[in-house]
Amino acid sequence: MSKKSDSKCAVARGEVDKDKYESLDGEWRQIGLAAPARRALVDARLYKVSDLRKISLDDLTELHGMGKSAVARIKVVMNAKKIRFR
Repeated sequence: MSKKSDSKCAVARGEVDKDKYESLDGEWRQIGLAAPARRALVDARLYKVSDLRKISLDDLTELHGMGKSAVARIKVVMNAKKIRFR
């Protein structure tokens, strides 16, 4: 891999304000989502599980940083709370 500054990842380049995410991703942290998935949700203005009513499953899976594991975990939590996608 090349130098850190040449990385395609905004986090690695230091372009991401991690403090911004920490103040907004609390519910996602509680359910155990990885940082890329948490950042994707916050960037999409989805701050809690109930916010997922605003989007479709396809929209969720298309978010950059949202992997299969995160989607599966989110679905489990949504089912437990009886929340459905749009």
